[in-house]
Amino acid sequence: MSVSSLLAQGLAAGYGERTILDGVSLSVPAGCTTAIVGANACGKSTLLRVLSRLLTPSHGSVLLDGDDINQLPIRRLAQQLGFLPQSPIAPEGISVLELVSRGRHPHQGLFKRWSAADEAAVAEALSVTHLSELAERHVDELSGGQRQRVWIAMALAQQTKVLLLDEPTTFLDINHQVEVLDLLTDLNRQRGTTIVMVLHELNLAARYADQLVAMANGNVYAAGPPEEILTEQMVRDVFGLESRVIEDPVTGKPMMIPLGRHGVRPPGRPVSS
Repeated sequence: MSVSSLLAQGLAAGYGERTILDGVSLSVPAGCTTAIVGANACGKSTLLRVLSRLLTPSHGSVLLDGDDINQLPIRRLAQQLGFLPQSPIAPEGISVLELVSRGRHPHQGLFKRWSAADEAAVAEALSVTHLSELAERHVDELSGGQRQRVWIAMALAQQTKVLLLDEPTTFLDINHQVEVLDLLTDLNRQRGTTIVMVLHELNLAARYADQLVAMANGNVYAAGPPEEILTEQMVRDVFGLESRVIEDPVTGKPMMIPLGRHGVRPPGRPVSS
């Protein structure tokens, strides 16, 4: 069995009387990119909240390199694991530099001053996200894609070995979606950061992930390489959608084409010019 950065064992969790996760177990390989997919309300975001310790499970545990995250001191956990929630909101009037600098808070002790290491971490985070020239701009002046890069830069400045992201491409056009996912791929390959992200776009998930996790009804339907997981049967079972899965002509990864009621052109009908 390979060593995992994160290991979820028998997780049950929910909100109030409502159970969302029911016996979820999942191994997240160290140094890989894992994408979690599934229909709305299947438990994707809830799973990420449990993995990040924002939500305490009623049963089961999450281990980070063998340590139960609910037993770790908060500061130590924040030095090892970063979490970017859906649609985070920046304080009004805050600059890019100020927001990114907040990623260094877990490394600041009660009496520790801002150090050269903090300065270097923030500068590097701004550089790799191509935000150095925007450092003095207010976050609320930026485009959606730029703002998302600022939040990712803040997570990078935290310098964790595991980064969890809940729908990092939501509300972005396709160009900015690819830009953000390319950035995360660079982070994974250059730093070895373990990436776990919830994505809605199935084909992008298959293109960028080393491991694809499909969820349904509060549990893991299947997990493994995209080539094994993204099948017509999985799309039918998880999303209730008829489709065709073909090879992506660019990457060789599987690519899903939804059929829909009007997706098939009748034989002999000409294509509109």
